[in-house]
Amino acid sequence: MNYVDDRYYKSDITAKIIQCAYRVHNFFGTGFQEVIYQRALKIEFSGLGLNFEREKEMPIFYKELEIGKRRVDFLVDDDIMVELKALTKLEDVHIAQLMNYIEAYKVKIGLLINFGAKKLEVKRFIK
Repeated sequence: MNYVDDRYYKSDITAKIIQCAYRVHNFFGTGFQEVIYQRALKIEFSGLGLNFEREKEMPIFYKELEIGKRRVDFLVDDDIMVELKALTKLEDVHIAQLMNYIEAYKVKIGLLINFGAKKLEVKRFIK
């Protein structure tokens, strides 16, 4: 599958991230804890030479003021946040959470990847 769409910011990088997620999902399927998928993705990202940080502690802003910190599963290429889930079904609250994280972390792209469903679920949000 080709996930590159030149109309979108850093589509080439997000395409690589999604391809890595499919490789991991095809290997493991469902049923593992999120951390297992996270560790496998780290291997895939490294294999493609992606610039990333795992469990990156990031500041949370409110009205331009830093008010706390939270860890993001992955920060790729400095402004792509990747959040992983291992749920049987994504809910609206998970999508809302990702959209809020994009704003709070001041990143441009958020990927929500769910390994828990029968088919890999990927949601891409661009600020």
